[in-house]
Amino acid sequence: MVVTDHLYRSNPDRVEGDLAKARAQIVSSTALSAVAAEFRLGEALRLGRGEERSGGAEKPSILADALEAVIGAVWLDGGLAAADAVVTGLLGSRLRVAVDLPGGLDFKTRLQEAAAHRGEGGPVYELEEEGPDHAKRFTATVRLGGRAWGAGSGRSKKEAEQAAAADALDRLGGIGGDVGGGGGDA
Repeated sequence: MVVTDHLYRSNPDRVEGDLAKARAQIVSSTALSAVAAEFRLGEALRLGRGEERSGGAEKPSILADALEAVIGAVWLDGGLAAADAVVTGLLGSRLRVAVDLPGGLDFKTRLQEAAAHRGEGGPVYELEEEGPDHAKRFTATVRLGGRAWGAGSGRSKKEAEQAAAADALDRLGGIGGDVGGGGGDA
């Protein structure tokens, strides 16, 4: 609610679709877990032995949920004004990035848009996984027109695909990059 209100009030001239993309990016589990990691929230969590041994304090889903719980506790204890102050304090830089670049750090969406803009077929992601169930590591390669353009890895399939899309966008020169020529073979 705080993010939606902030985006709407600070950007009255923006179209609804851009604001919706910005909001989705800011409140995504990826963004929330990154903020929680920046503030080392995982160190303050009390986890069961099994979750502790498997690196639960660093799992993005747990970190995102923990940050949402902290914000909820602030709201219950101090009301909307206190929650607003915490949310804007924690997410302020992300609020600005998301407004300046709708889709923000959602590299998969940006790559999809870049490919469509240039008349390319959609990105195709190939995934590999390794490690035991409690400590999986995923590696993704993204292809456009059959050519490998980016690679990335992460603790989840989504994280690996986002990293691969970011790599591809970097090789392509960003969202306006020339998807049809040069580069490739990541």
